[in-house]
Amino acid sequence: MNGILQQDIQYLPGVGPSRKKMLNDELGIQTFADLLQYYPYKHVDRSRLYSIGELNGDMPFVQVKGHILSFETFKMSARKERVVAHFTDGSGKVMDLTWFNGGKYAKQSYTIGKEYIVFGRPNVYNGRINVTHPDMDPAEKLELSAMGMQPYYNTSEKMKKAGLNSRSVERLTKTLLEVLKEELPETLPDFITEKLHLMSRDEALRKIHYPQNAKELERARVRLKFEELFYVQLNILRYASDQRRKYRGYVFSKVGDYFNGFYKDNLPFPLTEAQKRVIREIRKDMGSGRQMNRLLQGDVGSGKTLVALMSMLIALDNGYQACIMAPTEILAEQHLQTIMAFLKDMNIRVALLTGIVKGKKRQEILEGLLDGTVQILVGTHAVIEDTVQFARLGFVVVDEQHRFGVAQRAKLWNKSQNPPHVLVMTATPIPRTLAMTLYGDLDVSVIDELPPGRKPVATQHIFDRSLPSLYDSIRNQIHQGRQVYIVFPLIEESEKIDLKNLEEGYEVLKQVFPEFRLSKVHGKMKPADKEAEMQKFVNGETQILVATTVIEVGVNVPNASVMVILEAQRFGLSQLHQLRGRVGRGADQSYCILVTGYKLAEDTKKRIDIMCETNDGFRIAEADLKLRGPGDLEGTQQSGMAFDLKIADIARDGQLVQMARNEAQIIIDDDPICENPRYYILWKTLRDLRKTNINWGVIS
Repeated sequence: MNGILQQDIQYLPGVGPSRKKMLNDELGIQTFADLLQYYPYKHVDRSRLYSIGELNGDMPFVQVKGHILSFETFKMSARKERVVAHFTDGSGKVMDLTWFNGGKYAKQSYTIGKEYIVFGRPNVYNGRINVTHPDMDPAEKLELSAMGMQPYYNTSEKMKKAGLNSRSVERLTKTLLEVLKEELPETLPDFITEKLHLMSRDEALRKIHYPQNAKELERARVRLKFEELFYVQLNILRYASDQRRKYRGYVFSKVGDYFNGFYKDNLPFPLTEAQKRVIREIRKDMGSGRQMNRLLQGDVGSGKTLVALMSMLIALDNGYQACIMAPTEILAEQHLQTIMAFLKDMNIRVALLTGIVKGKKRQEILEGLLDGTVQILVGTHAVIEDTVQFARLGFVVVDEQHRFGVAQRAKLWNKSQNPPHVLVMTATPIPRTLAMTLYGDLDVSVIDELPPGRKPVATQHIFDRSLPSLYDSIRNQIHQGRQVYIVFPLIEESEKIDLKNLEEGYEVLKQVFPEFRLSKVHGKMKPADKEAEMQKFVNGETQILVATTVIEVGVNVPNASVMVILEAQRFGLSQLHQLRGRVGRGADQSYCILVTGYKLAEDTKKRIDIMCETNDGFRIAEADLKLRGPGDLEGTQQSGMAFDLKIADIARDGQLVQMARNEAQIIIDDDPICENPRYYILWKTLRDLRKTNINWGVIS
């Protein structure tokens, strides 16, 4: 049966070479299996007939059995006409069927007096029920009781123009299911399907296209969603299990003078309970003998860097070096300044390695790493270059990890005899169900508490006509000694119109605020120019930073108290939250102002409302996932979540994600080396899936 599923789609009756090209180009359908797994996006109940007297303009799709009484043609323009068929069900009541396109074809195809079943969405026009562009089938050819619920498939405009609409795809799917006479092979063992009361795969793949009722459809969906999520989780957990068995971690058995001295003399403020809990989790990992791979989630300002530094000090206490890798030079420099301030008066050598560190200084750092005298290295991508070698690298912190690929992080591992312990940090809160999928091979720690004394940022939504009063408020803040960000929506750095808007906006703002100094930053600038402008703002030489989202991550200016986001409707929730996180870093009350026009889509209103209601990054991330789906979330494409879920939805199927993970964990615990014959079907299916064009590569 697997052989027939791999058949080229052109050999399915009704396809042929030209339709094969269209299906391939537009939907990625190349084989019988691809069409079988091209699932309908909705179903409409075709088991019931309505009388014309029952219809009204608020109903969804309906079907009526009857015959055409007559056709009428109305001229719309020199080359366009509207064709109306007057249709009755024999009750004495009449409805209209209307074609704005294809009317000529309708008059030729449908015979007056012949019985048809009309299917479509009713509306009321001139006091009479009307169905525009209906589906019509001869009544004798349509066995309604057998149709159950009719599937609807997404198709492109190009396909529709070529005559390949949803109905055409439905006919091809029906043909395919008739061709597949034998039972489709199972991909889950009985002990899972029976335990979870799941349909067989054969039944699910048939019923997902042609269910008899809503209950059957739901059971088919649950089976196929579970299977999809189960194999994602099995792949992640198998990889994590392999890593743990393959790589022994350095055992950091003691907490010594560096950690204790810092805790006693240098800790700037008491740790929150959340920070203490996370340090205990990290400490346990580092002493376990297995390599740590831990994701540290924490909202902006929650104190992740302090936790990372204290963890690095444990590595130093055990005679090892530590390294922190950041995505940008300015963020690396800020980490260096933060760490140096924390370690004041402690005899620890910290060095910075970025692309701009060259010549003699660079050579000194490389020698210090090699002889072990540089104990903590802070850097960017420059850290993973082949020339950078460590004496004993034992602990690595990767900040804003979605900016780094898998291969880049693996290069850091190879700089040590055993892979170092890895702490991955992100200030982009990730909903639990997404974390289980994106970072399923990492243990997760969460700092869900802000240090005492932090004031929540006050977020307000204003319309663009209120800009003059906003400018007055900005002046007031600057006169109090504060600084201000004004962000333009250059989402893609290639959008020339946006860049022009920013340039023009910058000139306008210079005229609005002639008494203040402004910096300007965007992604098209040369790195050195961008860093210089950013540094002016960091040092307080300029009062207003006009920028794009390049400032989204890592700019730490405690004196900045206002974040103005222009055209806020063009930003995602996660991005808005990250931008807001640039303010509220000092003791003063800070403000985030979201500026939009009056006309807003429903989803946009929801985003803006959520931003104004809460500062809780996890709540925002959950809402973002529900509004946009996982593929659009910040960082998910870079993180390796390029596998394409055909039917499951991580935002809405959280319970199934958890169920799939639980079952996958049971399998891995029982058969960590994937050799138990009892699980043969699972390992074979996973191997087959990994051969497909879906990216089943490691997630992190």
